Amino acid sequence: MLRFALLEAARLASSLIGAALMATAVASLSIPGAWHGFDPFLSRMAARLASVLSLDFGVSAVSGRSALLELIDRLPETLTLAAAGAVLAVAIGGPLGIVFGAGPVRRASAPLIQIVAAAPVFCAALALAWVAQRVFHWPVDVGGVGTKGPPLDFSSPAAAFKVLALPALTVGAAGAASIQLAIRSASAQVAREPWRDSLRRMGLSALEVERVYVAPQVAAGVFANVGELTLVLLSASAVAEWVFNRPGAAVLFVKSVALADWSMVALVLFAFAALKLAADFAGNVLARALSSPELGQ
Repeated sequence: MLRFALLEAARLASSLIGAALMATAVASLSIPGAWHGFDPFLSRMAARLASVLSLDFGVSAVSGRSALLELIDRLPETLTLAAAGAVLAVAIGGPLGIVFGAGPVRRASAPLIQIVAAAPVFCAALALAWVAQRVFHWPVDVGGVGTKGPPLDFSSPAAAFKVLALPALTVGAAGAASIQLAIRSASAQVAREPWRDSLRRMGLSALEVERVYVAPQVAAGVFANVGELTLVLLSASAVAEWVFNRPGAAVLFVKSVALADWSMVALVLFAFAALKLAADFAGNVLARALSSPELGQ
C-alpha cells in the first residue's frame, strides 16, 4: 500500500509539472508575436516561464488587477460552491446509485437516466431560477453578464441559504448524476465477478457477502472516479456562477476565454487541473485501500 501511495505521489508531482508547462504555453499566447510561428512561440514561452518562476502571472483583462490576486479573491467562492454541491451530490446521488444499481432496477431505469442526463446544466439552472422566483418569490439575480455579484453573505443562515441554495442545487444535481453513474458502473462490474458465487458456496450469507466484500469494492470504484466528479463539479460551477451572477473563478475562466486573456486562462486552468489531479491522487489511494485484489485471484 505504501509503495502504491508513493507511486501515485510521484505521478501527481509529474502531472503537476506537466500542467504547469501547459499553463505556461497557454499564457505565452498573450505575448505579441507568439502566433507568428513555432520558433517565436517557443521564445515567448521561455520568457513567460521566467516570469512565472518569479511569480509574475500578468494582469487580468476582466478586472485590470493582478491575475494571481484576482484568482485568490475568486477561488474561495468556487470552492465553497463546489463543496456545497458535493454534499448535495452525495446525499442525492448516493441513494439513487444504490437503487439504480440493482439489476432489475438498473435495466428498467436506464432510459429515464439517459433522458435526465441529457438535460444541460444550463437548463437545470434556469428551471431552478424560475421555480425560486415564481413559487418561493425569491429575488434571484439572473443573467448579470459582465458584472460582479455580491460576495457570499454569511451574516445569517437564512441569508447564506438564499444566496447559495440555487447555485449549489445546480452543481449538486450535476454531481449527483456523476455519482449515481459511478455507483451503477461499479455495481455492474462487481455483479459480474465470479468470487461472489464462490463466497456463497463457502457458506457465507448473501447479506454478509454484500456487506463485507461487495460494498468495499463498489466504494473503491466510486473513489476511483473522484477526479471525474471534481471536473463535473467545477464545470457545473461555471454554469451556476454565470447564470446566478456569482463572482467565482469558474466563470472568470469563461470570461477570460471570451476576452482572449490567456494569462488569466492559464492561471485558472492550472488551479483547476491541480484540484483534479489532487482528487485523482486521493481517490486512487482510497480506492486501493478499500479494494481487495485477492478476491479476483
